[in-house]
Amino acid sequence: MNFPENLYYSKEHTWLKVDGTTGTIGITEFAQSELGEIVYVELPNVGQTFKADEIFGSVEAVKTTSDLFIPVSGNIIAKNDALLKNPELVNSDPFVAAWIIKIEIDEPSEINNLLNATNYQNLIGI
Repeated sequence: MNFPENLYYSKEHTWLKVDGTTGTIGITEFAQSELGEIVYVELPNVGQTFKADEIFGSVEAVKTTSDLFIPVSGNIIAKNDALLKNPELVNSDPFVAAWIIKIEIDEPSEINNLLNATNYQNLIGI
């Protein structure tokens, strides 16, 4: 299982890649492996604003649906529409092709509440 060191991780199994004040968000490899085959991804609209830990979308697997929680507050500036036609990208490439949203981060200090790769691995017992 892959845990890129350049990402931040939430206890709700989303990852955050920070580039200045822009954040890219997706779900972790662990989350997709636990969910199984992803068949649908619900995306928010560009322009929507969310506070940290709010639900911003969902992923549907063959046997279950899981809410997606945004790890930091921000305004949606892009969404990955490729996931609407190819939701299986979440399973095959969760850290690159299957990014879910990009946000303009409102509260950079909230990043301090997230986990590094080692702490995330400890959280999930790996």
